[in-house]
Amino acid sequence: MSSGGQKPAANRMTLQTFKARLGGAKKGHALLKKKRDALKTKFQALLKDIVDTKLEVGNGLKDASFSYAKAQWANAGDDITATVLERAKKPSVTCRLQADNIAGVSIPIFKMVHDPTVDTSSQTLGVAHGGAVIGACKDVYLKAVTNLIHLASLQTAFQTLDEEIKMTSRRVNALEYVLIPRIEEIMQYITQEMDEQAREEFFRVKKVVEKKKSKLEKERLEMLAAGPVAEAIDAPSMLDNKKDADLVF
Repeated sequence: MSSGGQKPAANRMTLQTFKARLGGAKKGHALLKKKRDALKTKFQALLKDIVDTKLEVGNGLKDASFSYAKAQWANAGDDITATVLERAKKPSVTCRLQADNIAGVSIPIFKMVHDPTVDTSSQTLGVAHGGAVIGACKDVYLKAVTNLIHLASLQTAFQTLDEEIKMTSRRVNALEYVLIPRIEEIMQYITQEMDEQAREEFFRVKKVVEKKKSKLEKERLEMLAAGPVAEAIDAPSMLDNKKDADLVF
């Protein structure tokens, strides 16, 4: 309905306008349902991937902690954290934010970038003893960080998809249960009003015809009651070839 609860004008132009609106609403409803189904499919796949990645992260962090303990033991029990921080001038692992498009939704993705040339300063760590164990510890931690970044990317995409699915579901429900029934109700009202107008017009024309017939019948009866009507004089035709009589002066 129009604003203020007023009924629209009941004519064919208004009916065609609301038919076009109904077609657009149904088309949009179908597209939004397809979008929601695609997002839900990706959502379920992400959920399975997150569960697997969390298990990998847990195992990776456990292995990294054990590897760190072995590196300290190989370094004669000394803590190597201060030495590593002193030699690390620039980060060798960085993250870049990229975007992926899923059914028209932009999903953020974290991409890990590893530059091995930055780790040259730490390669001489543990040259005297425990160098191999420290290198293995570095590799285990690098794998754990890779899994952590992947998990962060999945969880961010999971949250973004969850919000988009909720918003799309609200739009689908609004179209299905509010807008489309309202437009159909208005179209039904316009059709009923047009049918009522057609019946009124037919009844009016019928009454006019009946009144005209009644008037003609009344005039005919009055003419019959007034008696026979004098016959009209039949004037000669100017186009007749008959010769007129001669005139005598």
